[in-house]
Amino acid sequence: MKRFGITALLALCAAFAPSALAQLSVDVTGEIESNLKIVVPALPAQAEVSTPAGSSTDLGRKIAEVIATDLKGSGLFDPSGPGGIPTIAFPEVTNPAYDKWGAYQALVQGFVRTTGGEADITVGCYLYDVALKQELTRQGFIVAPRDWRRAAHKCADAIYARLSGESPFFDSRIAYIAESGPKGNRTKRLAIMDSDGANHRFITNGQSIALTPRFSPDYKSIVYVSYLGSRVRIYVYDIGSGRQRLVTESNNATFAPRWSPDGRNILFSMAVAGNTDIYRVSAQGGQPVRLTTAPGIDVGGSYSPDGARIVFESDRSGSQQIYVMNADGSGQRRISHGGGRYATPEWSPRGDLIAFTKISGDFKIAVMTPDGGNERILTSGWQDEQPTWSPNGRVLQYFRTTPGRNGSSQVWQVDLTGVNERRIPTPLSGSDPAWGPLLP
Repeated sequence: MKRFGITALLALCAAFAPSALAQLSVDVTGEIESNLKIVVPALPAQAEVSTPAGSSTDLGRKIAEVIATDLKGSGLFDPSGPGGIPTIAFPEVTNPAYDKWGAYQALVQGFVRTTGGEADITVGCYLYDVALKQELTRQGFIVAPRDWRRAAHKCADAIYARLSGESPFFDSRIAYIAESGPKGNRTKRLAIMDSDGANHRFITNGQSIALTPRFSPDYKSIVYVSYLGSRVRIYVYDIGSGRQRLVTESNNATFAPRWSPDGRNILFSMAVAGNTDIYRVSAQGGQPVRLTTAPGIDVGGSYSPDGARIVFESDRSGSQQIYVMNADGSGQRRISHGGGRYATPEWSPRGDLIAFTKISGDFKIAVMTPDGGNERILTSGWQDEQPTWSPNGRVLQYFRTTPGRNGSSQVWQVDLTGVNERRIPTPLSGSDPAWGPLLP
């Protein structure tokens, strides 16, 4: 995707001198009484032409729909449109009719420009403060017609970042395990999708069991575990070529591979002679190095963003608890001291929090600071587990399993307030989501 700046936008649209930035913003702490009202009319086309993804007018409507859905899904905005909202003419994009939008606090406008066919489309995106009649931000993107959703996510990201002061997260992808078949004999396939569940595709065919995927830091690969008979393998799947390579294999139970922040190493857990420990292996393969040696079960392993420390779970104290150690395995110490059990810890990309599964009767998603303090429960499902962080560290996805013989698992999302929760649609049951970094 290409992004173009102010100069190119002015060449495409009517020029004007923007005023000083207004102070319209949203509060990400959840302490606001109501969400910011924002209107998103359909993006007008400079000319009506056909593309493989639909006409330019259709694209303008669909892009606006994705923008509005993204903003609503963040839990911070109350968007309206494009359905039921008056359309705008192309010249209005840079010269808003503010009086028409007096019922809203913010206005999103934009345009679609293309010559048709397979030619790239240009999508402009503008955010305005309605009360102060000021432009807040503008961005533009040049994409292939098939990538129109990325332009929509990028526009939503720009709006979210400008109004919240936080880093964006909409233009990202999720890897997860797609499940089908009876509860006791599930087919488990590796799949990827956009962060909102769109552009779904399967990576593996289900002949072997796929588990615990994670995107590499550069977004080019996915590491996962494959079970086929008695052999357990850790593979790295190359997203661009569709090829995969073997990292390590064993007859021992192996699970939960996790990348180091620099992409050079992979952590994983392996059970040997009744003891489960955490190992490190080069992402290119080679001899694994054992990092834990305590009796019991040491599982997981998630690096801090700077790569200096690792958080993991262990039952060495008699129940599942969360521990932190240095990257070389030294300095192991317990940080969880509340009631119940603690599992599946994952360090936030911001470094300020650790997410985990809290087991106390039901399974819940929770967070704590890296020293074990300020524990907060975010969800209240019957069985919520395996949290994964958004690229900006403000939102978590996880999977929720419903009770009973016919129970199924679905991917869910919640922000750090614990208030804004929603299900992410998947064509099959879904478990073990893994949120990748922001797309380049």
